[in-house]
Amino acid sequence: MIALMRYNMLFLLLIASCSPTEKVTRPGNIHLLMKTSLGAIEIAVDVEAAPVTAKNFLRLADNGYLDGGTFYRAVSPDNDKGSPVISVIQGGIFDVEGPFPPIVHETTKDTGLLHTDGVISMARGAVGTATTEFFICVGDQPGLDFGATRNPDKQGFAAFGRVVKGMDVVRAIHEQPSNGPTESDYMRGQIIEEPIGIISVRRVVSPEPR
Repeated sequence: MIALMRYNMLFLLLIASCSPTEKVTRPGNIHLLMKTSLGAIEIAVDVEAAPVTAKNFLRLADNGYLDGGTFYRAVSPDNDKGSPVISVIQGGIFDVEGPFPPIVHETTKDTGLLHTDGVISMARGAVGTATTEFFICVGDQPGLDFGATRNPDKQGFAAFGRVVKGMDVVRAIHEQPSNGPTESDYMRGQIIEEPIGIISVRRVVSPEPR
């Protein structure tokens, strides 16, 4: 929990109600299959719109760094202390430093990828500090976009893809009891009591057309 404390405000997550409709992705997106202890989540990573952020996540996946990670935080209007309130699940490998240097911040203004239902984005503290931690939106979360006031710097977070299959798993993770121990008053009530394991994250060779 010490490492989690250090992140404190670094990771602002969202979780609300999700549409059951699977999202259409652009040709050329790279698909990843994330196997968790509650089921599989298929993610389309948009290397065209968000090349820096997407390639960082692919490098983490391809080198196995995400294997053995967890989803450890669930934020919802019931437990969120930020403004505007959000709804997300947050996961990663819980490493403040990370295996690679922090990446340049790609804003939603730069990429055009807004924080809508099912979008995956990088958690961060200051601009340009994102490394290994990420979150998935449950419901539309415009408060995390460029120009919004969730962060005082108004730079928002760096979205880089979206869930195309497995939002039922995302919702199940979001609904886990979240009164786990933390020394952070800000995150009290948001820590998943039994973190959900990320077993593996691998590229999907030939995803079905959507």
